[in-house]
Amino acid sequence: MAETELLEHKTKIEITNVKPPSLIYRGVKRVFDFLSSFVLGIVLIIPVLIISAIISVKDNGSPFYKQKRVGKNGNPLYIYKFRSMKKGADNLESMLTPEQLEIYKREYKLDDDPRLIGYKKEGDGTKCFGAKIRSMSIDEIPQILFNICIFGDMSVIGPRPILESELQENYTVPEQKLLLSVKPGLTGYWQAYARNNVGYENHKRQDMELYYVKNQSFGLDIKILFKTVETVIYKRGAK
Repeated sequence: MAETELLEHKTKIEITNVKPPSLIYRGVKRVFDFLSSFVLGIVLIIPVLIISAIISVKDNGSPFYKQKRVGKNGNPLYIYKFRSMKKGADNLESMLTPEQLEIYKREYKLDDDPRLIGYKKEGDGTKCFGAKIRSMSIDEIPQILFNICIFGDMSVIGPRPILESELQENYTVPEQKLLLSVKPGLTGYWQAYARNNVGYENHKRQDMELYYVKNQSFGLDIKILFKTVETVIYKRGAK
């Protein structure tokens, strides 16, 4: 299915009468999540150690970053990432200009983020070390081992885990209930087909995330997996 065809699912979707996925689908998906994350975790041990060392050298401190998000059924979820930002990056007021802060509060991302590791001057937000590990989605690797394999509070495919403030500001109450009826994913419909090219402002991101929840299937999951690989390789929508 072409990307342009998939992006046509941008109109407000019907929230009521959403049929939950079958027990077989959910069972197979959990088995796939565990086995794939376990195998990848073993394969990635050496790369993880190397990346951890580089981050520690470039910006003293832990190479990992833990952030609270909203998980399935509204339960607290702590996602694990490689740290792509400098220490103190959560202190937005001290690291961003008023203009950057306004944009961040609206879309939760910046085109040229000065908080990234290695950022020294304007324009570095697309080429510094922190930007590179983000554009290749390397920063998401710890979620494979911790969140998917060990804790089981994330899936390989699902809506991306979001902040409580994102949830409250961008989704209606019925939409929140639908979005949180499934586990968040390492990648998903929005992440694979639009990524940061589609935001909250015109409701397109919300529609894409909710479309997946309403239309979960083995076929859609396979399409998302292949599209994710393509998106990461060509760095589409990476910010």
